Amino acid sequence: MIKRILVPTDFSKNALNAVRYALDLYKKINCEFYLLNVFRLDSYTTSNLLVPEPGSTEYENAKAESEEEFTKLLEMIALHQDNYKHTYYTISSYNFLSEALEQTIANKDIDLVIMGTQGASGTKGVIFGSNTVNTMEKVRECPVLAIPKKVQFTAPKEIVFPTDFKSRYKRTELKYLLEIAKIHQAIIRVIYVNKNMDLNETQEKNKQLLKEIFETVDHSFHTISKKDVADGITAFADSRKSDMIAFINRKHFLFGSIFSRPLVKEIGYNATIPILALP
Repeated sequence: MIKRILVPTDFSKNALNAVRYALDLYKKINCEFYLLNVFRLDSYTTSNLLVPEPGSTEYENAKAESEEEFTKLLEMIALHQDNYKHTYYTISSYNFLSEALEQTIANKDIDLVIMGTQGASGTKGVIFGSNTVNTMEKVRECPVLAIPKKVQFTAPKEIVFPTDFKSRYKRTELKYLLEIAKIHQAIIRVIYVNKNMDLNETQEKNKQLLKEIFETVDHSFHTISKKDVADGITAFADSRKSDMIAFINRKHFLFGSIFSRPLVKEIGYNATIPILALP
């Protein structure tokens, strides 16, 4: 079965790094990579009532520039990895990133989005750019994997999976996490971070269910007594030099904690761990 992966790019170094990470992560898998560039027109602003139309000189020049950058990118990809299992498609879109992502995910039946955490306009001191955070928050049709700026690919051998055990998990929610773990023989470290370390009856049942779901991969359970959930997750991952953090992206769970400003400041712009948000 062919996996379809969408990689947004603004042709920055960080975006190129995310492309390379994607190619290496799924090196052994038959994949179609859809490379998406959302181009804008310098002279057009939201206050301008005239939307540039296809066929206009300004529109066609901007699109041609995007396509020219794609030619260079495909040449770099060929130098990085000539993989017969991979095919590439480029999409130049005049649109807002969120809308272009939504349309491409639907039209191409995308399985996974992989993107860098900062683009060409990345601000020093901020690891997760607004585009990345918005994408991880809004995309619900497929997982989103965010690759920090300076992460060079190494096969993930340990993936941290934080949980509060308050919700029942479904196998379908975790299939991409399990897939990555199986491809790279990675260990999943399930961590529960809470000041109160005791689990109630519902939590115990959900923990048992998670054990059953993870029975086909190497895994272990860990409990950390810490008031701040985000601090506990990053401290655990940093101390073990883990390769990835994965979590179910539910509105009421962890998302706000993981991407809150205090955590961004703590791990800084030299963060070394990709984040996998599972819908």
